[in-house]
Amino acid sequence: MGEVCADCGLPKELCVCETIAKESQKIIVSLVKKKFNKYYTSIQGIDTKEIDIKDLCKKLKSQFACGGTEKDGKIELQGDHKSKVRKFLVELGFLPETIEVR
Repeated sequence: MGEVCADCGLPKELCVCETIAKESQKIIVSLVKKKFNKYYTSIQGIDTKEIDIKDLCKKLKSQFACGGTEKDGKIELQGDHKSKVRKFLVELGFLPETIEVR
């Protein structure tokens, strides 16, 4: 028998905790100018306890073919990807109403 999720009580294969967590996030996507006049797309507001932020960062970097990092609960992608990030996050299951682009 497989492992059981401690939060919802369902088997790990059927666990809905991450899906529910995606619906309750308040995500802010913004453009940040750092040193050497380089632009970074910053994604903040993702709860790291409920969502695997490292996996999300990996998916975003491969989707937009750019470098990036995850630190202090934020994801930073190299380049200006503001408009594309919102669309991709919706495809991953986040609600469009909870994503704010600045």
